[in-house]
Amino acid sequence: MLTSPSASSPSIANLAAIVDYQPAHHAQVVELILHIQNVESKVGIALDDQPDLRDIERHYIADGGGFWVALDRQHRVVGTLGLQIKTAQIAVMKKFFVAAAWRGAGKGCASQLFAALIAHARLRGVATVVLDTPSVATRSHRFYIRQGFTQIASAELPVQYDYPDRDSLLFRLDLA
Repeated sequence: MLTSPSASSPSIANLAAIVDYQPAHHAQVVELILHIQNVESKVGIALDDQPDLRDIERHYIADGGGFWVALDRQHRVVGTLGLQIKTAQIAVMKKFFVAAAWRGAGKGCASQLFAALIAHARLRGVATVVLDTPSVATRSHRFYIRQGFTQIASAELPVQYDYPDRDSLLFRLDLA
């Protein structure tokens, strides 16, 4: 299930925790991400186009990055966020997805996931975080800009990496 079953709108008080990814979360992570990408955003990205989702430990955690999930009080995955370390100072933020019922001001899900990622990035000595996001995800773009990201052209990417949606916008955050 991709939303909270509570009668009232989810709030920060209903968010159980932001936790490190565990293999037991895998099926729910994939379900949430594919639903948002393909049903809500209609981007049309298959699981086979995202090898990082098949092996989260190898693509995110093994290199010193991380992958976090937001859990509701029933311990269901309602949000995801990953960090891939590309060089000693550059990382890529990926797979930032929050279930529809958990989006928006006062919910706390996105901001708590993002805070976990930034804390980890700073701990690892990351100076720059970049990301790609579908051009249709305008709500996400506003979130990134509020967090200090600036939009960049593909030629300005400090590292090259694969991203499945070629109609994406690119953003950069320099941590100071």
